Amino acid sequence: MRALILALTILAIVGSAHSAKAGLSSTPRETLAPADTAIATDEATQETEEQIGLTKAKRRQVQRGLTRLGFDTKVNGKFDESTRAVIARWQEEHGYPTTGFLNAAQHKVLTAEAGKSGRQDRRRAGRGTRHSRGVGGPIGAIGGAVHGVVGGVVGGLFRR
Repeated sequence: MRALILALTILAIVGSAHSAKAGLSSTPRETLAPADTAIATDEATQETEEQIGLTKAKRRQVQRGLTRLGFDTKVNGKFDESTRAVIARWQEEHGYPTTGFLNAAQHKVLTAEAGKSGRQDRRRAGRGTRHSRGVGGPIGAIGGAVHGVVGGVVGGLFRR
């Protein structure tokens, strides 16, 4: 009986291996050009960024958004040298002049893009895990798969 359970466990693991595709993506991000050419020519400066009126909380929101989009930066509400470099990389990828400062249009694009990305991440993370009971992590998933397989095999034996 133990050998049967072990064999079924191994089959369940192999059968559900396709669902364990996690990790970093090796697919390069698309370089997005700004939708409006006026935005691309409007170079962001310290003055344009000050006009946005970014509070410390809004700066944190920008930093979280950049991190959510794959541009890791420290979330501290201060646009220090490393944050400026991350903003410049984001600008370069989107076809903006790489100044490290934001203007109102760039801030709007960044916020919208990060918000959209965050909703997708939350949707992906919530699939099948939010309301599940008794299945916690890989061990619970294996147990659930084994239970389904064993129940099907054993149930089939008794139906004959």
